Amino acid sequence: YMGHFLSVYFFSPRLTAMFALARTLTRATAQRAARSLTTIDIKGIKETIVERSDYPNDKCRQILDQEVTAVLGYGPQGRGQSLNLRDQGFKVVVGVRKGRSYDRALEDGWVEGKDLFDFEEAADRGTILQFLLSDAAQVAMWPALRPLLTTGKALYFSHGFGVVYRDQTNIVPPSDVDVILVAPKGSGLTVRTHFLEGRGINASFAIHQDFTGRARDRVLATAMGIGCGHAFETTFEQEVSSDLTGERCVLMGMLQGAFKAQYDVLRAHGHSPSEAYNETIEEALCSLYPLVQQQGMDWMYANCSTTAQRGALDWAPKFEAALKPVIEECYQSVIRGDEARRSISLNSEPDYRVKLEAELAAVADQEMWVAGRALRPLRPENQKK
Repeated sequence: YMGHFLSVYFFSPRLTAMFALARTLTRATAQRAARSLTTIDIKGIKETIVERSDYPNDKCRQILDQEVTAVLGYGPQGRGQSLNLRDQGFKVVVGVRKGRSYDRALEDGWVEGKDLFDFEEAADRGTILQFLLSDAAQVAMWPALRPLLTTGKALYFSHGFGVVYRDQTNIVPPSDVDVILVAPKGSGLTVRTHFLEGRGINASFAIHQDFTGRARDRVLATAMGIGCGHAFETTFEQEVSSDLTGERCVLMGMLQGAFKAQYDVLRAHGHSPSEAYNETIEEALCSLYPLVQQQGMDWMYANCSTTAQRGALDWAPKFEAALKPVIEECYQSVIRGDEARRSISLNSEPDYRVKLEAELAAVADQEMWVAGRALRPLRPENQKK
């Protein structure tokens, strides 16, 4: 009888209409609030930015008062986001398999049976499920998570990979949950250290599916809860294509390639390791790049010698012309799904971790990084007082 009653009650046309009205009113409220948000104009292209002042801690705690955030995975992003949420007073549980990550969680003060559980138990307890495993691990764990995504929960990602490449991952969320994303523009370690320094980190956010009508509030309250300073809206698809391209190009792959190319040229022409390292990496990271971060490339140019300015202005277009086709090739590889296929295939191999550590060891053994390890302790701030 009770089962019949619940079935009639929860699936009655009247209640369905009430839910629909609630969703409509919530969206209308969000739209009205959005008009007061900061709008920036970049050469005629207007974007709306959500700042911490739009979602202060009290507002975020009110939005998430009845929510339990289950952070599934305790890698760099899982650790950073969960600790920041906990430190700001949100209800958080962590779900992770026993092993190295589980031990790290215990060291960080999570208590087994209180707020630290295995993957399935944490997912069952949570209402906002932060799926923060690696892309390959998400593929492996999706069959275990899918049955625990009950009506009204929110499935949260920090990378849209699994959903966008669903033809390869089989990650297809049910239609009766919210599907949201917050992608911090930095590593999980940076998310944590910036929070501890009181700085915050910017992020993009996306709403792939809004079943409850509360997805926007849920995603933005969580974004500020994990320590974001401001957030800009995107889509799952745009986040993936920009993120994968950036990692392979300017942020990581191209950076390593450019550093090594210049270092090797200088060494081939008789420059010492210390000189090649300083002119390639040390000066860039410690002196020039911080100026770009502060006020832009023109600011950095303006604070260098006229000879340096002239050379940079003359050679930058040549590098742009040489690099743009390579970056376009990379972008198209991302869009086709080639990068996803390679990542899933290699990361799923049982000995992948061993192979990865060997690759990273080979990078660490490159002469320029050996030089770096020898020279960094000599920086004035690293000298013992």
